[in-house]
Amino acid sequence: MKEIPGLSDSAIRKIAGKVINDERISPEEGVLLFSGAELSLLGFLADTVRKRKNGNVVYYIRNFHIEPTNRCIYNCRFCSYRRPAGHPESWDYDQDEMLDIVRRFDKEAVAEVHIVGGVHPDHDLHFYGTLIQKIKKLRPGLHVKAFSAIELDFMIRKAGLSIAEGLKKLKEYGLNSIPGGGAEIFDEEIRKEISPDKTSSEMWLNIHETAHKLGIPSNATMLYGHIETYTNRINHLNRLRELQDRTGGFNAFIPLKYRKVNNQLSQAGEVSLIEDLRNYAVSRIFLDNIPHIKAYWPMAGKTTAQLSLLFGADDLDGTISDTTRIYSMAGSEDTAMTTGELRKLISDAGFTPVERDSLYNPVK
Repeated sequence: MKEIPGLSDSAIRKIAGKVINDERISPEEGVLLFSGAELSLLGFLADTVRKRKNGNVVYYIRNFHIEPTNRCIYNCRFCSYRRPAGHPESWDYDQDEMLDIVRRFDKEAVAEVHIVGGVHPDHDLHFYGTLIQKIKKLRPGLHVKAFSAIELDFMIRKAGLSIAEGLKKLKEYGLNSIPGGGAEIFDEEIRKEISPDKTSSEMWLNIHETAHKLGIPSNATMLYGHIETYTNRINHLNRLRELQDRTGGFNAFIPLKYRKVNNQLSQAGEVSLIEDLRNYAVSRIFLDNIPHIKAYWPMAGKTTAQLSLLFGADDLDGTISDTTRIYSMAGSEDTAMTTGELRKLISDAGFTPVERDSLYNPVK
């Protein structure tokens, strides 16, 4: 084996050899990488995998968000976003107000709208389905990526439908894909600590598997950097990898860093930049069947997102255009970038920027 930075331990050497030879590593080996591999080695291995899958390309998209409400039936301890009805920082948009957000982009070549928010106690599948219909009438070519599995679970049950029936109906309304939110950490004991009463990990996985079987692609996430362990992270990644083996329906994986501002879990603090990069790298190495790793820059920050490109990430999400408050309410400072700024961020890191659509087809 050629000289590789940070490689001394024989067990780590064996794992590195498997990664370089494009062989799948086990969950136990994933934990060992997290706990025992030097950051330089992780960066080398993750970069090897990303180049194998995506060459020197880094993707971005022209997009915006609609966040219908920050009212929510759940009260997760890590959440800085939820506000009760009547609170001065709460909002609850009606359909016309959400359509006005779409109209703001009438003269812009946006490719995707991302719709996600709190789990509203009064709105079922048909409320959101008719919203999608109206959006499609305004912008027929706009890709609608909408509703976390947590939202879907509630709105479908409220409409009295099965998961398969509800997702099929939403597809008929015009839903194109599903974001990855709500996964948090799949370990149920930790979920009881950080998000009691929330949709179970089994239901999250079931919703995404059902969507994939119906031809609705999705993304996947993991909330890291709170009270979880490396074993919990690898268990989470492994369950995603197993589902992807069955369906092939995940487009991208997005590590989401826990932010401590304005929530009940703030005593946990935040992990370091080094830990962020370690997490990106191991995610890229372990998830050998998910094509893209996204560094969601409003969450990570521009500098960390740029550095993540050297540790396995190949997508920076998009322009956002100041249309999300989920991370700004948790302490993030910036939620808008122009395409020029995105391209410069990518080029300055030594990569080739490529504008994409929601399914990672290059946009000319």
